[in-house]
Amino acid sequence: MKKIVLSLAGVLAATAFAPEASAIPAFARQTGLACSSCHYQHFPVLSTTGQEFKVGAYTQLSAKGKFKGEDLSIPDTLNAAILLKARYQKSGGTDTAGTVSGTTTNSGQWQIPDELSLFFGGRIADNGTIKIGFMNENNMAAAPMVAGLKVPVVIALDPVNVMVIPYGTDALGVAYGFEQSSTGMTRGVRWAEHRSDISAAQYTGIGSGLASGIAYVVSNEMGYINFSKWSPEFFYLGGSTGVQMSSTWVRLAATPTIADWAMHIGVGKVSGTSWVGGGASQIKTEGTVVDFQGQGALGEMETSVYAQYATAPASTGAIANQFNSKTGTAKKAITVGADFSVIPHTLHVGAAYRIANTGVNAGSTAGDKDNSLTVTAVYDLFQNVALHANYSMRSGSSYDTTGTNAAATAVNGNGKTLLTMMLEAAW
Repeated sequence: MKKIVLSLAGVLAATAFAPEASAIPAFARQTGLACSSCHYQHFPVLSTTGQEFKVGAYTQLSAKGKFKGEDLSIPDTLNAAILLKARYQKSGGTDTAGTVSGTTTNSGQWQIPDELSLFFGGRIADNGTIKIGFMNENNMAAAPMVAGLKVPVVIALDPVNVMVIPYGTDALGVAYGFEQSSTGMTRGVRWAEHRSDISAAQYTGIGSGLASGIAYVVSNEMGYINFSKWSPEFFYLGGSTGVQMSSTWVRLAATPTIADWAMHIGVGKVSGTSWVGGGASQIKTEGTVVDFQGQGALGEMETSVYAQYATAPASTGAIANQFNSKTGTAKKAITVGADFSVIPHTLHVGAAYRIANTGVNAGSTAGDKDNSLTVTAVYDLFQNVALHANYSMRSGSSYDTTGTNAAATAVNGNGKTLLTMMLEAAW
């Protein structure tokens, strides 16, 4: 472990003044813009330009060639990119004697790849008033291959845009259809790797999981409203029962600029009951998220600040809540964090604190406090290649011998600490 840390430190020291370079995977190939044009500080945090590109249904073209004719305007090549995450994780639990090294994170585990995805995306059609684009993510490391798809249809009605977005995802959550913040409202767009430690939406599960639906969005420069009908299942995929979209997601967000700080202030509520498993059973989808994001500068340092509150009520009756299976109290969390670019476009450091309750079953006296302190660092070797380091320290009554997270302190538990070192690259 010591050798790994020293090796990472050596790489950072040797490249501390590496020149900034332009990277052009996926959408950058279509727009002709560097990755940093759409991402603030580091990938995958979206800048205001990246948010505008989403609102435009991924249709913006630059000098890229295109086929153009009557009712036809598409890029002359299909935009593609590969995303790789390879990481090492070490947690602070204890393994039983004789456990093979690497079979748990307690003994240090290499996860190569942690993620290997093939992306396609970009412009389908654009006549100035109606814009249609798509984003498709494919899993190259496990089945099923299709991991996500959305096809935004945008009608530009100055000064607002009206969007209809069919979507489906195997992991990224209900907000995958349309979301502008980088607070962790969706699993794939978060400012640090330890998602449940830095994002209340991720801690409760509201920001992750299977989801298929249709998002109806109205957006302008001051904010957006997203009304989605959805199901906690992943696509139809040839099944005989289809997907019943009887759950609802409502999201309101304001995106003003105040004193040169780009703000995102939002609230989201998920509700309803859906059939899952091809109609085999029902599940409730209930929870609320409130979030804040600010992007600006402190002195010469690009800075982002994040705050989020999420709660999922306890399950009642015969149908469980997807986001909280406990029957006694709510599962909830408050997270606050900040990310600083101490070397512009190169080195970013941050920290986050979480105050959370796991929820308990009715009549239980188990402790449920689950707090966390996380420190983060991202070193951009290039705009599309980065080294990440995250370290989380967890505490609270849920880790006591009778607490809801007591297993984390027992043999083969996950432990109360987690170190992650990761290489992330896209091309």
